Amino acid sequence: MTRHDILNDPSIGNKAEAYEAFDDIPTNPNLERTIGDVINARYGRREILRGMLGVTATTTLFGTSAMVAPHQASAAGHGSRYAFDELTWGNDENHHVADGYDAQVLLRWGDPITADAPEFDVMNQTAAAQLKQFGYNNDYVGFVPLNQDGTRGLLCVNHEYTNEEVMFPGLGRQDNVGFSGMTPELIDIEMAAHGGSVVEIAKDANGAWQVVRDGKMNRRISPLDTAMTIDGPAAGHARLQTNDDPTGTKVIGTLNNCAGGLTPWGTWLMAEENFHGYFWSDNLDADGKPVIADDAPEAASYKRYGVPGMWYNWGAAHDRFNVDKEPHAPNKFGWVVEVDPMDPTSTPIKHTALGRFRHEGSETTVSSDGRLVIYMGDDNRFDYQYKYVSGGKVTDDRAANSKLLSDGTLYVARFDEDGTVAWLPLTHGTGPLTAENGFNDQGDVMIDTRIAADLLGATPMDRPEDAQPRGDGTAYIMLTNNTKRGADDVNAANPRPESSFGHIIEIKEHGGNHAATTGTWSILVKCGDPSLAEVGAQWNPDTSENGWFGSPDNCAIDADGRLWVSTDQGSGWAKTGKSDGLYAVETEGDARGTSKLFFRCPVGGEMCGPYFTDDGETLFVAVQHPGTDGTKNLAGFERNSTFEDPATRWPDFDPAMPPRPAVVVITKQGGGKIAV
Repeated sequence: MTRHDILNDPSIGNKAEAYEAFDDIPTNPNLERTIGDVINARYGRREILRGMLGVTATTTLFGTSAMVAPHQASAAGHGSRYAFDELTWGNDENHHVADGYDAQVLLRWGDPITADAPEFDVMNQTAAAQLKQFGYNNDYVGFVPLNQDGTRGLLCVNHEYTNEEVMFPGLGRQDNVGFSGMTPELIDIEMAAHGGSVVEIAKDANGAWQVVRDGKMNRRISPLDTAMTIDGPAAGHARLQTNDDPTGTKVIGTLNNCAGGLTPWGTWLMAEENFHGYFWSDNLDADGKPVIADDAPEAASYKRYGVPGMWYNWGAAHDRFNVDKEPHAPNKFGWVVEVDPMDPTSTPIKHTALGRFRHEGSETTVSSDGRLVIYMGDDNRFDYQYKYVSGGKVTDDRAANSKLLSDGTLYVARFDEDGTVAWLPLTHGTGPLTAENGFNDQGDVMIDTRIAADLLGATPMDRPEDAQPRGDGTAYIMLTNNTKRGADDVNAANPRPESSFGHIIEIKEHGGNHAATTGTWSILVKCGDPSLAEVGAQWNPDTSENGWFGSPDNCAIDADGRLWVSTDQGSGWAKTGKSDGLYAVETEGDARGTSKLFFRCPVGGEMCGPYFTDDGETLFVAVQHPGTDGTKNLAGFERNSTFEDPATRWPDFDPAMPPRPAVVVITKQGGGKIAV
């Protein structure tokens, strides 16, 4: 399917859906041995394609309790560690949380977050106002406490992208009309709504969380005006030098910030994901596809990263997003950005030692020998799982700790049929990473991390999204889906062809040490409806019809070491009939592989976050793009949402207000730890 076909497909209702459909086309040429091949070899292709596993494999995944028929839930419950009454699945205009809990809307797009910010006026938006207001499409949420009891702190929130058709009055979808309605003023508002927000919050006298609007550390970070520095192996590289920065060490802004993480010393990591879609070209063929000469200096890199994607027209107003005028500009994006939320005057840093790809997240931990470890997925079909290990150890010196992000080793994962995982170093001069293959130095390796990983023989995965490490040397990898995997491509770690629902892999690092270069892996769950044999789902039999899900995306480990998983089905939610939500997934004992629904989004919204405070008594979740994805499948609405006619007006339910992305804070009624 070409870009022209996607833009004219009547089943696609908005730019986000079109963008995702186009990204279904993999850019990885290295598909001879995918994760599906590995899973096939480990568990047996015939059983996988029949949606079943043999006795040995099944008991390895779930214990002996899994020998019960997968669609039947027993009353015993096998001692689940999650104490709450499960929510009933569904999809409607509002959010829902399990009985006994309150879900308070804390921050919405446009809410003022500085003392001098104007009140939100959706009919008269400006870039200047948006730079003092909460941004759009909140994704990652982190909390940095400001006092010992954790009743005051900073929320660090990523703003991933914008939906023009429900953001601006009278505009409508823009990608299929050549962005004819997008003026320079609207482009700047979009840019101001991207990036991130640091917002102080505190508990009031009644124990409810409130925004501290005059918080001295409150700030917005955006691709419109936030100056950043670049460090690590690619800093100053010729391929990062541009007309506005001949040093190759500076850049304005960050964009498409999806998931992220907090470092042990309290800085915030913003992961740049689908950066390719923001770059523009004026040189197009008859179908509107950018024409890049095969011998152009960045041609191979552009092809592997999907640049220029042309899903925003920022390059029409800003030369730095036009590859005809600034061919090196895309190389300044696709990194992990470190922000010090405690210092509003600090300059964010893009750390090139962590590699350049479509970073879904950057979750951190400290290894058993004291080093910083960061797990990162490359969210594209048939791309890779990565891990960064610092050379030095984490200390109490914040300034010294930041340097750990510049001096370490980036690894890419190879999942083998025998259930082992090998972490392959992306180091210049190692194996094929030499000048003969286009890598003249470590900077080249980091700029073209994907190409380097191709050459090392990493395992192509089913869209690796968030990855969450646990202190005992365990990590959970969310693989959201891959409908492009053929029947001949299945393998041990990606077991299903045309997987619409995804799966979760558990890694056990050797010796319980997250810095280890080897470990073992297994499949925790294969997602989808377990009552349909053709889906090939695998859950613990105690999972009810409310508890199974599709398309795992973000995840969190709470204070008790329990796994929580949020979903992102996009417009494909009609395949399950369920809205996106947050699920408690058991990883231990006889209950391993059991899932329970705790929170669900309004229609068209994606479940993001989640983040628990250290005491386990507060859970922050983010609902982005409510009222957009797949609304033509909502019974009773059955059309695409617009600003004037949305499928929901969550969270305000004000006839003068469109749906607004928002952060929600969840607490137990009467107080106490969540799900305990």
